[in-house]
Amino acid sequence: METVVKLTEQSVIGEINSVLDTYPYQPYQQTFAIPDLRQELISFVIQRLPGFNSQIADSLLINDDDKVNSFHNKLSRHPLEQKIHLQKLIHQGISSIIRDKSDWISNYLCETIEPNCQTSYWFG
Repeated sequence: METVVKLTEQSVIGEINSVLDTYPYQPYQQTFAIPDLRQELISFVIQRLPGFNSQIADSLLINDDDKVNSFHNKLSRHPLEQKIHLQKLIHQGISSIIRDKSDWISNYLCETIEPNCQTSYWFG
């Protein structure tokens, strides 16, 4: 059952890439090119999938059939609904992370793009 967890993560990562492609490069794609923030977005989404939390993830690795069946029963059986729900979670994660870490992101991107991109006081 470890395969289920890996496939879920791979699916989430693929969908995150697709959703991020619809966002402008600056600041969204730049922000989530930062490995720590990319991982935070992946975790944000996976933790909010219906019936998928750390306890169930641990249970899947133990191979407990009853818990695996209850895990599958909580997910929609319609692929389009699953995809829309996943995209909604990704958009929420992007918004949440950008909002919560806006100052850090701004400083980080400013430093990596141009070390001295502070506002100039030279013009008075």
